[in-house]
Amino acid sequence: MAEVPVDMTQVEALHIALQQSFSPDSSVRDPAEANIKQLKFVPGATQMLLAITAEKQVQYEVRQAASIQLKNICRECWVERLSYLGIPLPSYDGATNPDGTPVKPTLLSEEDKVAVRGKLIECLLSEPDKSIRDLMAETVHCIAIHDFPDQWPELLPCLLQAIQLNADPTQALRVHNALLAMRKVCKRYEYKSREQRGPLNQIVMQSFPLLLPLAQRLSGPNEHSLEAAMMLKQILKIFWSSTQFYLPSGNNTDGTASSTPSPALANPNALEPWFEVLKVVLTKPLPEASTGLEPKDQPTTKEERNSWPWWKVKKWAGQIMTRLFSRYGIPNYAEDEVKEFAKYFSQNIAPSFLGPVCETLNLRPSGQFCTDRVVHLCLNFVDLAVELAPTYKLLKPHMDFLLYKVCFPAMCLTEEDIDEFENDPHEFVHKQNSPLADFYDPRMSAITLVTSAVRYRGQDTMQPLLGFLTEILQRYNATEEANRNHTEKDCALLMFGSLSEILLSKKKYAAELEGLMVTSVFPDFNSPVGYLRCRACWMVQRFSEAPWTDDGTHLRNLIQLVLQRLSDPALPVQIEASKALRFLIEVEGADVTLLPVLPQILNEYFRIMNEIGNDEVVAALQVIIDTFGEHIEPHAIALVTQLSGAFKNYVDAGEDDDDSAMAAAQCLECINTVLKGTCEHPELYKGMEPHLIPLVLQILGNDGEYLEYVEFALDTLTFLTYFPLQLSPQIWEAFPLLYWAFDAWAFDYMILMAPPLNNFIFKDPRHFLTAAVDTPEGSVKYVDMIFSIVSKTVHEDRSSESEQRKALSLYMSVLHNCTGQVDNYLPVINDIVLAKLGQQVNAEIPSTRHVLFQVLGSLMYYNAEMQLAELGKRGVTEQVFAQWIKEIASMDGWLSQKMTVLGLSSVLRLPTSVLPHCVATMIPNIITATVTLTAKMKSDAKRGQKDDDAAIEPEAADEDDWDGFNEDEDVTNPNDEAYMSALNKLTAGGDVTQFLMGDGWDDDFDDLEDDFHSPIDNVDELHFVNDVLKEAYQREPEVYQQVQGALPAETVAACQQLFAAVDAQRSQAGPATPAS
Repeated sequence: MAEVPVDMTQVEALHIALQQSFSPDSSVRDPAEANIKQLKFVPGATQMLLAITAEKQVQYEVRQAASIQLKNICRECWVERLSYLGIPLPSYDGATNPDGTPVKPTLLSEEDKVAVRGKLIECLLSEPDKSIRDLMAETVHCIAIHDFPDQWPELLPCLLQAIQLNADPTQALRVHNALLAMRKVCKRYEYKSREQRGPLNQIVMQSFPLLLPLAQRLSGPNEHSLEAAMMLKQILKIFWSSTQFYLPSGNNTDGTASSTPSPALANPNALEPWFEVLKVVLTKPLPEASTGLEPKDQPTTKEERNSWPWWKVKKWAGQIMTRLFSRYGIPNYAEDEVKEFAKYFSQNIAPSFLGPVCETLNLRPSGQFCTDRVVHLCLNFVDLAVELAPTYKLLKPHMDFLLYKVCFPAMCLTEEDIDEFENDPHEFVHKQNSPLADFYDPRMSAITLVTSAVRYRGQDTMQPLLGFLTEILQRYNATEEANRNHTEKDCALLMFGSLSEILLSKKKYAAELEGLMVTSVFPDFNSPVGYLRCRACWMVQRFSEAPWTDDGTHLRNLIQLVLQRLSDPALPVQIEASKALRFLIEVEGADVTLLPVLPQILNEYFRIMNEIGNDEVVAALQVIIDTFGEHIEPHAIALVTQLSGAFKNYVDAGEDDDDSAMAAAQCLECINTVLKGTCEHPELYKGMEPHLIPLVLQILGNDGEYLEYVEFALDTLTFLTYFPLQLSPQIWEAFPLLYWAFDAWAFDYMILMAPPLNNFIFKDPRHFLTAAVDTPEGSVKYVDMIFSIVSKTVHEDRSSESEQRKALSLYMSVLHNCTGQVDNYLPVINDIVLAKLGQQVNAEIPSTRHVLFQVLGSLMYYNAEMQLAELGKRGVTEQVFAQWIKEIASMDGWLSQKMTVLGLSSVLRLPTSVLPHCVATMIPNIITATVTLTAKMKSDAKRGQKDDDAAIEPEAADEDDWDGFNEDEDVTNPNDEAYMSALNKLTAGGDVTQFLMGDGWDDDFDDLEDDFHSPIDNVDELHFVNDVLKEAYQREPEVYQQVQGALPAETVAACQQLFAAVDAQRSQAGPATPAS
């Protein structure tokens, strides 16, 4: 297809617009920005942007702006965007049509696509600026996602051709940029299943023969340039993307991935040259700039060193080594296909990696520099090596070095940490509580290694380590205050605390912990060193379960010490003290000390919460509220007032403050804990509603602006609609907001919306049926909103079966609570339920089918005559009843069973003369099924009570006699094995959702049994069946005499037992009450 020539006049106009977008004059800048936003609608715009980006004479900021616009347009407009369910997604800017539907994104013409694909790579290969080439490489990635290899077959040959010029020093830039683009293409397939990796396997087969010699040369002793490091980094990143999830295999003739083993699996030696590259890279000396040795000019600041290409290369080498080890190096966890490779790796490769790894870990102890990230990765490798017998045998003689010279210093506070503690406490708290620390902080990987060494190789490490730590504490206590090493003591306590789970599990060590706390922790609560006071509070969290042997004095003293630290001058100490208290309140006897000062404790927590957003502080407050529930009631309204105010403050902190966002969510969870703790006194809710209802309305009524808090708001709404005897007019304002939120942006919250909707219907069915709200389309009744929600959920492809089941339960709420008032809605319910039943009749998992029969049972119970007429209109009466009776055998849930009993029994309330012939002939079967199921429900209820009474808590295993694995044994861990088994199923082509949520997640997620309530809760199915059968016999004795003759003997006997049981119950209870 011929390319359309670029109009240079238009290019110049665009160039001017991009320049003007930087103008400080808004009258110039705003029109330019408006024109730029319209570029995606302009034919040829991508070609013009590419021309400006490629022109080196253009101002740098303008080129960069052009490359950003090019990337954004290609990402948004290359193909129609679809969700994972195949549903079209709206445009990135969220634009909508006048009717509220999403604007369909504009797509690039084929001419524009051809032009971009043809010129983009050449522009990228010659681009020297890092920012612009990274943007262009990302554009390559956006296009390759959709077009490579089918519509862009020339991409790989073009990149390989550039890489082949690597021997020419003048081509270094083009080689590097070609490697950068290739990495972006490989990244596209990094996490794909084996069957979808055909293009990646093709890249590996064609590129690795080029990349390996290049990597060997670049990692050689004579290569020291930054260009060499940058190219080597890209090669290692390509290797990472190609191997970290699977070892590459060959391809079939049609280009799809082959099922035959990869060359590496067939011959593990094939990867040996790559492993040698990794080892050479990791051991490459990087001297200080002051030595004048190659590679020269290593930066001197920590930040610049972290970004220096040679340290980046070492990082990638360490990352690949660790990933290969964890993915393929542990035979016990390896999938069958890689078992042999895993054995080879564990016996040959992993031991050979240990030398370079330990040599790297020796850099800091020997006074040399090493980046945190490289130390972190090397420690992770050693942690894996501890579990494997061949590598642990090599490590064992060096464990003292690793624990005391590497891990201990890595765990110590640095001067930077101490400065932050004293001068920037908010940042200190943020770093110490960052959930991302596990992925980059060597302190965390050192803690993990120490814990693994003691847990798995305790017979070699436990006693020497405890002796080492005890000596530090004794030396500290024996030293004069002015000469004490505070950071050393802090680290010793950190190491002790990190081993708390292991120490507490062994009686011989647990008995010593009281002495440790009294002699080495208690004094630090009043230390002049702030971070030691902080560590003392942290130690309480780790050893709150330590046994106390005195008369309770130590515990009381400890509680008082922690309470004093709540008002410590250092914010990090306040945070740790507030977290410590949550552990102490669960200790027996703590309430005696805490209850008298509960109001003061609550005030301190709110003062800290006003100072900083920290979810763990709010979580600690939640534990206090939960533990002292009955004592919280006098403070409930004040608590909710403070928590709702704190929530608003945290939300106002802005989207970029993750800590405040997490704390805001925790505030809502804490509010729900207060509501739960006071639910037996719902009259208290009236005082809380003025604070909570506006909060709920704010979250539900702002077009998804507070989406991350919706789950908690729905829980709050559930409490406020369930426990009060009457619903206030203010709480009813939430009803239409639920509907609008569901319809516009909260479709995925159906499961959490159903309970409060059910509560609204249950609490005030009269208001529910009569209320309406004005919309631009006219007045919409609340009952119609419910039917719209159910219909949309059942018909939308994106809704899960569990969401559909939960939506269908709303039909039952309407039918059970609005008896005789919704006759005109029965046809609609039948249309949806019977259509869905037709889809589900052969489904392997019966959960949805059972809910459909719950609704059919509700329809029968509501008005059997009308419902039979609806079934008759559709000609499905016989099929529905036959399937229903067949389904009973698989019904385990009480709600399915109960609605089946009530629904089928309701048929017997009608004279046989009005029954369809097919139903009349089925009366013996209906009676048999109903009586049998009723008897089963009665039996299950009795057995369930016995099971509850018999349940006992298992005793915890005593680990005193076990000190880990012998050096000749690989570590085995059932949890790890289960995880790896699931992961291996995933790599074999399994479902990612099942891996993340477990098998059968959709089936078990939503059971209605626990949270569905309605007037049928008060209907005893045993009495109902008894009364219906007796009424039928009295009404039509001759007909039912014939029915009785057709019943099996065991059914007749079951009926007699049922009648006797009900008569006995009623004689004990007093005068009989008729069935509903």
